Parts: sequence; structure tokens; C-alpha cells
Amino acid sequence: MNAPISNAALNGRAVEPATGAMLTVRIRRDGGFQTFAVARRPAQTILDVVTEIQREQDPTLAYRFACRVGMCGSCAMMVNGRPRWTCRTRVAAVAASDGLTLEPLRNLPVVKDLAVDMEPFFEKWTAAHGAFEPGDAPTVDFAVVAPDSPERRAVDAGIECINCGVCYAACDVVTWNPDYLGPAALNRAWTLVNDVRDRGREARLEAVSGDAGCQSCHTHMSCTESCPKALAPTFAIAGLKRETAKASLRRLGARRFRRSA
Repeated sequence: MNAPISNAALNGRAVEPATGAMLTVRIRRDGGFQTFAVARRPAQTILDVVTEIQREQDPTLAYRFACRVGMCGSCAMMVNGRPRWTCRTRVAAVAASDGLTLEPLRNLPVVKDLAVDMEPFFEKWTAAHGAFEPGDAPTVDFAVVAPDSPERRAVDAGIECINCGVCYAACDVVTWNPDYLGPAALNRAWTLVNDVRDRGREARLEAVSGDAGCQSCHTHMSCTESCPKALAPTFAIAGLKRETAKASLRRLGARRFRRSA
């Protein structure tokens, strides 16, 4: 998984800076690249580099960050061609040759420089029926979901998603088909399909079964390989494929039963 990456876990791949070492940073801006030089420092993160450039060299550089500790995901961008959280990625882990290329997240419109518009990402969440549906008459008392129940185990990992967009940027299918719902939205749909309290299961399965839904996943595993929280959207999507197939068979059987009745 791509973050966090500690120097101790790099098995000798970490390249800590020598005294006076410099880092060449190429940042995509306005359709091209602009190059900056930044001093390399021990334990330096990619976000440290971008912040130093913005504060000391070019105050017009646009990027996003908030928590700086890997909880919000807003600092995500492409680092040497791969989407990462920049606050949890050490320069020593990804820039062994003193070169760094930074770009905005793939598959999303660019607002400016390294900042992207996340609206299409969240529109996919809505299209996948990513909101909990309590039904017309929700129960008054709390539902009891045993921690060791199959339903709970099926969603345990998926609920840790914080919608950073890394998996969406890593997904080749989104690149080929901009209408594809994407790993994060489908992962959310899978958690709700397995939520015994939810009453929107059938509508949700129908929403994720179209041409832009779970069946379009090519199982490249890019989302799972790139997820900073070590989640597995690929397996969530596989679960949706199974459930949508079962739902289709149920509908087909019901139609045949009505015709024969």
C-alpha cells in the first residue's frame, strides 16, 4: 500500500539527504511543467516540499491540505505518476534520484495547479445510492449487529474509507469511461448492501448494475494497490457483481412465474 511509508520499512531503498543535497521538483501547471529546487531534509514529506515552494518561492501555487496527519486525505496528488497522500509520503521513499514530479489527481477536473474539483467524484457517490436509507418506518430502537456476524465482517474494512479520491485517480476504467461510478462509490454501495438496517438494497443494486456500474470493473486491482488505508475496493466490487447477478436472476424468475401463472 502506498502510505504511510516509513524509512524503516523501505529495506534500504530510502535515500536520506547528504549535506547540501537538493531536490528537483517538477510541478504540472497550466498544461506544462514548472521546475523548482528545494533542499532535501531528513524525514521530509511531499507535502513539506509543496508547502516550502508555496511559502518561499511561488505564493501563487495552489494545492490542498488540512490535517497533515493522514486523516482527511485532502492533500492527495500524483507523485511520480502514482496517487498518494502527500502528508504521509516521505521524499526518501519516492525520490531516490533527486527528482520529483507532482501533478493533480487524475480523472478529475483541475481547478488550478495541484487542486482538483471533487464534485464529479461525489456525484458518483450519489448515483451509487451512497446514503443510508432508513425506510418509511425506521425502528425506534437501535439495531443490534453482532461484531462477528457475516454482515458486519463484510463491511468492516469498507467503512474506513474517507473519500480522498486516491482510488478514483488510480482507476484506469474511470480514465477510459468517465461515466464509470468508480471504486469509492461502489465500495460505499457494498457497505450499505451489507447493512442489515438499510432499506434501499434493491434500488442500490439496480443503480450499480448498469453500464457504468460494478460490471465495468476490469479487476486491475489499481484501487486496492493504491489505497492509503489498505482497503480493498476491488473485493467490494466483486461482492456487488455477485449480488447484482443474484438480483437479476430473482427478477427474471419473478417475470417467468407471472407469465406462467
